[in-house]
Parts: sequence; structure tokens; C-alpha cells
Amino acid sequence: MRRRFVHLRQRLLPAPLLSAMLLAAWLMLNESASAGHLLLGTALALALPVWSRRYDPDAPVLRRAGVALRLAGTVLRDIVASNVEVARRVLGAERLLRPAFVWVPLDIRHPYGMVSLAGIITLTPGTVSSEITPDRRHLLVHVLHCPDDEAAAAMVATMKERYEAPLMEVFE
Repeated sequence: MRRRFVHLRQRLLPAPLLSAMLLAAWLMLNESASAGHLLLGTALALALPVWSRRYDPDAPVLRRAGVALRLAGTVLRDIVASNVEVARRVLGAERLLRPAFVWVPLDIRHPYGMVSLAGIITLTPGTVSSEITPDRRHLLVHVLHCPDDEAAAAMVATMKERYEAPLMEVFE
């Protein structure tokens, strides 16, 4: 009986987080939480993931929601800290900046995990994902300030520990 319920829930609500985000976005865009907007937003939030599922039959299943939430918190903290650091560097002497391209070796293999990693890196001020190799083993990242190879190695280690490792837990 429980298995049947889980299967039914997965068919009717395949992406609960996406549905919640769609409802929140609908209410914010309409600047109203009236009964009509709640009803229409809920209908759209439930129907759109079910309807769009056919276009991506291999959609990922989040295996560890707690890890995903901790990762989101880490990313938000890092975005704030990076904003402060980038502002400090940009407002300082330009000659002190040492921009560089850094290759990040990838252990993650899930395509959605790779895209998530590239997105997280790009969202963090001071870094931009530039390219992924055809074999999907390395990600090229442009860094605003990376004075030497030691700093590059430390940056790669930080990206792998803070972002890639949790993404592997979530997607693989």
C-alpha cells in the first residue's frame, strides 16, 4: 500500500521543490496571495512539472535533500563573502589583480551535477565557468584574482570540497 502511494505521489507530484518554487514565483510576480491567485498558482505548480516531464524522461532524482539544503546555504554564504572580496579588490589598485584561467578536474559524472557546479561557480562573484572539455573531465574557470599556482590549487580544492562533493552526494 505504501509503495503504491509513493508511486502515485511521484506521478502526480514529480518535482515538489520545483512546484513550490513555481507557486512562490507566481505569487511574487502577481504581487498577490488572493484565493484566486493561490488556486491558479497551485494548479500551474502541479501541472507544469507533470506536463514537462515527458521532455526529460531522465530527469534527476535528488537523493539527499538535506545535503542539497546545506549546499544551498554554503553557496549563499560564499556569494555574500565573494561580493565583499570582489568589491575590495575592484576598488583597490588594479595592478594588484591577477586574473587567471584555472582548470578544475571533475570527479562528478552526472550531467545535471556538472551543470549545477558550473552554475554555482558562475554565481559566485569573482569566478566564471568558461568551458568544459569534450570528455567532461575538466572545467575551465576564469578567476578574478589568482596570483600563483599555489593559490590556483587551493581554489580548485575549495571548489571540489565545498561544491562538487555535495553535488555528487545529491546526484550520484
